[in-house]
Amino acid sequence: MAITYSTYEAKSRFSEVIRQVREGNTVTVSYRGEPVAEIRPIPKAPQTIEERLDELERQGVLERAKGPRTPFKVGERRPGALKRFLEERNRF
Repeated sequence: MAITYSTYEAKSRFSEVIRQVREGNTVTVSYRGEPVAEIRPIPKAPQTIEERLDELERQGVLERAKGPRTPFKVGERRPGALKRFLEERNRF
């Protein structure tokens, strides 16, 4: 069911518009008969990281790796990295 209000009606019945949106309905606001805005509920955010990753995958934003995961290897720590960085930066 399409719910449409003119800008004047939407302003004067704002509480009703919000109630409609909270119930899950989308409300269209029109100006001189032309739709200009749409007020709709915000979709619920996934609760876990797995749910979020599944949602991003459905949207095509990411693609999960195929095959087994390899552990991340931390590089060898060498003392004096900050000193070398600062020396190199000051050369220019």
